[in-house]
Amino acid sequence: QVQLVESGGGLVQAGGSLRLSCAASGLIFSRYAMGWFRQAPGKEREFVAAIKGSGSSTHYVDSVKGRFTISRDNVKNTVYLQMNSLKPEDTAVYYCAAEHTVVIHTNPVAYDYWGQGTQVTVSS
Repeated sequence: QVQLVESGGGLVQAGGSLRLSCAASGLIFSRYAMGWFRQAPGKEREFVAAIKGSGSSTHYVDSVKGRFTISRDNVKNTVYLQMNSLKPEDTAVYYCAAEHTVVIHTNPVAYDYWGQGTQVTVSS
């Protein structure tokens, strides 16, 4: 069974940092592009960042460019999202997702597997 398990969420003050982790099992991790999405109450799930299976390229939504960094460790089967300079508008449940493809997609319907999410709350 494929499982994606997020961790690292929590409460942080504006301007602070968090690092999210997503541990994958049940799949050949390096063959999957990995993405991070977030969903705030009353809003649709939105793309945040993604990384190719090899880690050779990344893509970010404009609102997090320069603040967030996605990375992966294909030995540990883990993808990370380093979040710096956090803002209250970053508050959401953050989800890890996996897609068996050689390209990056920003549409959540393209992803094959999803984690349960981890809450990130940024206070002012």
